[in-house]
Amino acid sequence: MSAATASTSIPSTRPIRVVLAKIGLDGHDRGVQVVARVLRDAGMEVIYTGLWQTCEAVVRAVEDEDADVLGISILSGAHMALVPQLVALLRAGKLDHVRLVVGGIIPETDIPALEAAGVSRVFTPGAALGEIASSIHTLVGR
Repeated sequence: MSAATASTSIPSTRPIRVVLAKIGLDGHDRGVQVVARVLRDAGMEVIYTGLWQTCEAVVRAVEDEDADVLGISILSGAHMALVPQLVALLRAGKLDHVRLVVGGIIPETDIPALEAAGVSRVFTPGAALGEIASSIHTLVGR
């Protein structure tokens, strides 16, 4: 069963918890802040870790916050190096039930490799904000 289709056991009374993060040296976070607001407005609990995070720090935040979803925003072009590291750390921490979504400047040609590595969804520039929220609801089964 792929990460995108695995079922979850999130209690229906608890809001979906989403950790949003910027990893690496990418210093642009306006987009992730907009997404955070949209997800909050959609009833989710959102934890934004801020700029310049390491993969290790982000995985710790996911575990500490008992997150259902990890959203990574990458504009730097380092996604093919950083996202596989992140997936490996999630698996090593037995957090592979956490849905991973990635947004930012991601070439269409890289999306299949990211999905094969364990990314549930990739959102490129122009993705509708409502689509991001509804996709997360779908990914966690609520």
